[in-house]
Amino acid sequence: MNSRERVLKAFKRLPGLPDRVPLQFDLCRQLSEHFGKKLGVPVRFTDNLYEDVTYRISANELRTAMGSDVVITGASVSDNYTIRKEADGTWLNEYKMRMRQGDIYVEVMDYPLANAQTKADIDAFSFPDPKALGRFRDAEDLVKKYHDEYLVFGDIEVTVFSLGHQLAGMEKLLVDMMLDAEYIDPLFEACAEFQTQIGLQLIDRGVDAIWFGDDFGTQTSLILHPETFRQKLKPHYKRMVDRFKAIKPDIIPILHCDGAVAELLDDIREIGFEVFNPVQPGVPGHLPQDMKRRFGGLFSFWGAIDQQVLLPNGSDQELEADIIEKINILGKEGGYMIAPAHIIQNDVSPERVEKFISLCIQHGEY
Repeated sequence: MNSRERVLKAFKRLPGLPDRVPLQFDLCRQLSEHFGKKLGVPVRFTDNLYEDVTYRISANELRTAMGSDVVITGASVSDNYTIRKEADGTWLNEYKMRMRQGDIYVEVMDYPLANAQTKADIDAFSFPDPKALGRFRDAEDLVKKYHDEYLVFGDIEVTVFSLGHQLAGMEKLLVDMMLDAEYIDPLFEACAEFQTQIGLQLIDRGVDAIWFGDDFGTQTSLILHPETFRQKLKPHYKRMVDRFKAIKPDIIPILHCDGAVAELLDDIREIGFEVFNPVQPGVPGHLPQDMKRRFGGLFSFWGAIDQQVLLPNGSDQELEADIIEKINILGKEGGYMIAPAHIIQNDVSPERVEKFISLCIQHGEY
């Protein structure tokens, strides 16, 4: 059974069980460069329009060589756009957000729509050209190279809500959503349309799944009231999924959503999402037995291994026990791809990454 068949069976798109629970992982730049040098595998980075997504869609040659069962691609920065770092270390990305590198992830320092008030303000804002030169060169190459052996995901993370608050600022956006400010609906509509165009281009290149990504939860609760989500955001995602399925009926819609979001999962399934990622561990409502019992009939799960504490700091015995638990519960009768809940950062040693991969494969057999 090759990786493509393994994931399709795990996601219940093919009958029967896979031979083992499929595996996926993302690596930060430092770990990618380390393993590329160690294994003699050239590492190609695809610079995404939003910088942190770069490490979702890069180093596929390396990750498949190390055992990943999927290939993830996405849009890259246009050939016509040059990123220039200022003396203070900041830069403008293609969305015109002023960015800086934080300790782990990038941070937005200046929001291009920080003063938005009206629909006209959104209409006047120029999103990047989704069809710009070079935008999908890497995606085309990866699909051609891997499609027969691997399931290929098209990543449009930072989709609607996250893109909106990265453009306007989180505090401003949340307050203005409560005030029903004029620009809110046009902003979400514009974000959704931009990412729809990106998704359609990826589908045209041959991807098998579209991976949305927006975080609606914190470590303890939802960011938004469920009714606010249903009124302001749910319709946009539903239209996006419907448009993708109209073009490619067998496309697999996947949602990445961090935080304690169990309260929204029925709505998320109604939108049309079939795979839920990352099943963030350690937050209310996300115990693996609760997830499988309440939502196992609605979704396949992808993720669930803690990269905040367990991977960098837990013992090998604790890591092994957690992997066995997640496979036995979330993987029972299929419906699970094991992965860390987010990108593995350089606080995790290379030896620990190798241990994680070997344990997942060792204990993943059905």
